[in-house]
Amino acid sequence: MTATAVAYPDGKSVREACRRGEFSSPTAGLALGYIQANLVVLPKEFAFDFLLFCLRNPKPCPILEVTEAGEWETQNLAKGSDIRTDLPCYRVWENGILIDEPRKITHYWRNDLVSFLIGCSFSFENALIESNIPVRHIEQGVNVPMYKTHIPCQKAGVFGGPLVVSMRPLKPSQIVKAIEICSHFDKAHGTPIHFGAPETIGISDINKPDFGDAVTIHEGELPVFWACGVTPQAALMQAKIPFAITHKPGHMFVGDLRDKDLQK
Repeated sequence: MTATAVAYPDGKSVREACRRGEFSSPTAGLALGYIQANLVVLPKEFAFDFLLFCLRNPKPCPILEVTEAGEWETQNLAKGSDIRTDLPCYRVWENGILIDEPRKITHYWRNDLVSFLIGCSFSFENALIESNIPVRHIEQGVNVPMYKTHIPCQKAGVFGGPLVVSMRPLKPSQIVKAIEICSHFDKAHGTPIHFGAPETIGISDINKPDFGDAVTIHEGELPVFWACGVTPQAALMQAKIPFAITHKPGHMFVGDLRDKDLQK
């Protein structure tokens, strides 16, 4: 466990450090055992279309919580939290174009904004580590590699676009165990969608992720791909709605619920 991980042992400590402006890095490996979540913030006029997009694409977009318009405190994941300040880094979008990556979004906040908190694969990584399954981006202290695929999501209203996946390299014997573990985490993307042969899902260069950082794939390992909560960001780029806010990939909202609360 890294010194950073020790410094932030639970969700509250991560959120408070973000709120104080002391932490702005990816959250993989932090507060292991606590739920992490992707964030999508939209004007209320687009909220139903996005809700339908999530319901039609539950693998990349498992909904953990939806706020009332204008509300910035989560009711279930972390009481007393502030969505506007409690993530390490955000992205602000206008007409599908990224215009800012601020540390706080207080000055962007509006009373018509609805927040969606979506399950994250970081939530099952503690279970993998406890079963001696390596999580390479944590080992190497980098952000998880994420890739756009040529697999289309099911459209809903203005939203559509490609499935985005995250990747963790594993040996074939470890893949079987990882599938079994992740089958209990539907709200954190569940089981992998593909392993090996990345070109068959539209990934031309495994060493050049679209988001995050490349990791080492050792001899005898295969790349294993999970549906990823960055998928909505690809949908926002395509939909080109006037305004939206998301987390910066890998920089998650860390809640107070435990990973066991997601297990079925």
